[in-house]
Amino acid sequence: MRMAEDLLPDATGIARAAALLRAGALVALPSETVYGLAADATQDSAVAAIYTAKGRPDFNPLIVHLPDLDSAMAIADFPGTASALADAFWPGPLTLVLPLKPGHGLSARVTAGHATVAIRLPAHPVMQAVLQAAARPIAAPSANPSGKISATTAAHVRAGLGGRIAAILDGGPTPVGVESTILAPGADGTRLLREGAIPREVITPITGPLITDTKPGARVEAPGQLASHYAPLTPLHLGGTAQPGEIIIGFGPMACALNLSENGDLVEAATRLFAMLHQADAMAPKPQRPGDPRGPHPRDGPWPRDQRPPPPRRRTARLTLLLLCFTNIPGGVGGTASPRQGQRVWGDSVPPIAHPADRPIPQERKNPRRPKGTGEGKVQTGAGGALICGSTL
Repeated sequence: MRMAEDLLPDATGIARAAALLRAGALVALPSETVYGLAADATQDSAVAAIYTAKGRPDFNPLIVHLPDLDSAMAIADFPGTASALADAFWPGPLTLVLPLKPGHGLSARVTAGHATVAIRLPAHPVMQAVLQAAARPIAAPSANPSGKISATTAAHVRAGLGGRIAAILDGGPTPVGVESTILAPGADGTRLLREGAIPREVITPITGPLITDTKPGARVEAPGQLASHYAPLTPLHLGGTAQPGEIIIGFGPMACALNLSENGDLVEAATRLFAMLHQADAMAPKPQRPGDPRGPHPRDGPWPRDQRPPPPRRRTARLTLLLLCFTNIPGGVGGTASPRQGQRVWGDSVPPIAHPADRPIPQERKNPRRPKGTGEGKVQTGAGGALICGSTL
């Protein structure tokens, strides 16, 4: 297995990344949200390689990254509030799902057969430099195996995809740390397709009330709409009471193994969420397969297909994510939203998570039904005026 080439975020590394992309290779690039697995969005074979490397179902569309608004207007129409949203939040962590224009030149695999395309203008200077140097639209979902935790460092990319892609451009830890918010503006209003880095509180002054369309259904219109994603290998439950031996990821002043933000800063917590899930997953004991001479299940890659045993149905460790969201926290994710008593702070941005062994594997056919969700989120009132944001498995 040939490991990915390591590139530095200098002129040489950026030129090398652009050359690889133009040649149809896959390159992991830093953005302000998470690392993206980039490919030339106009080449069918390059886009197909994204789905293969990630193990991503081909009915799940990709986000196209562009350097400027003129590039976006060349391939898509901007209905409803789209232009106002672009003016307010681009470049930045906002993705707009827009109607394609004739002659757009994108591979049909990017849109998964839809008449719309998801577009984002990233703000990260390294990603922008590569877009300018490559001089073509870049498709770039998160640079991690499909369904697993998103990568916020080059090391995360290397652990998950290092032997499947051509290069990794190391731009350091991503500053935002969670995915972009996805909106679909239209004549009848603006639909929220995925919660993300930009909170709805700063969006609604532009759009009016949002039409929330984030629950899994029969149609995958944008990334992040499958029933389970961002999942660690170790089973995870949100809220409730931690059992002995569980690894607690806390928020605010509390006893825990890892803390998203000891000061109760939601922006800091969002930035560190995926990184801490990676860290907790690495800390969890690896389950032993009884009678298997190979020992623990490997976290660094699968066994050969003809030697792969069935996954164990029970795990020896769990992760507990306790978000103790106190009502006096000034500002939310993005610096504007503040939690209130009875309000679900994270919305649907941290979905119910099940272990991959407990989820059905979607067959690769055109627009199949997505797997059913594993539970509904809930909010419980905790002691001392705190909220425990939880989700049942």
